[in-house]
Amino acid sequence: MTIPASVHQICLLNCFELRVRGDSVPVTAGSQRLVTFLALHDGLLRRNSVAGALWPDVPPDRACANLRASIWRIPPTCRTMIDLSARHIKLATGVTVDYLAAVALARRLVDRSENCDEHDLSVQAMAKLSSELLPACYDDWVLAEREQFRQLRLHALQVLCERLTASKRYGEAIDVGLAAVCAEPLRESSHRVLIKAHLAEGNNAEAHRQYELYRQITRAELGVEPSRNLLVSPRLDGQG
Repeated sequence: MTIPASVHQICLLNCFELRVRGDSVPVTAGSQRLVTFLALHDGLLRRNSVAGALWPDVPPDRACANLRASIWRIPPTCRTMIDLSARHIKLATGVTVDYLAAVALARRLVDRSENCDEHDLSVQAMAKLSSELLPACYDDWVLAEREQFRQLRLHALQVLCERLTASKRYGEAIDVGLAAVCAEPLRESSHRVLIKAHLAEGNNAEAHRQYELYRQITRAELGVEPSRNLLVSPRLDGQG
């Protein structure tokens, strides 16, 4: 029985998982790498190029053989998620990828001209943006994508914090700001939006505590003081 591609879900945030109608399906390591590569490189790809990228340290004919083996080791219920021809390969239309959804969300938030709905401005959105792309994978093509996503999601978390603060949803804003700070403790701009959320809610002591925490981090890790830009309010100025 042929299963429509729309029933397939590829999860790349935090760890790899392949689901069919919500049920997790075991996949061999080689097939995982293939599915991940196709998910991260949208569009029609030449099969020999994919083989060379996935197995760069073996001769081309061996790399192509590895690719064929990885294709046929994909579970039968998942075969329709890949479109194949003699020379090309791509992920089938309709396969959902959590990472791509997170990237789209982050871009909507960062692009302030975009109209974001309630689903975008939520703690559920924060959960997507707090996840890392395959942290246990060290292939060069994953590392580059992971760093690009890290920068994008940190910017998006900051914008989400600011938008929630502007909407007077202070509790959610602080949760999101803390998520941004936890993701990169040395990032001053993340501390800044969190401090602004505390101040907007009227929690001056919390804002000062966050400022002092960041100052301790920069002193210990970098041997420097926070920049003057972090003093988002006169209430934080002159504190030591």
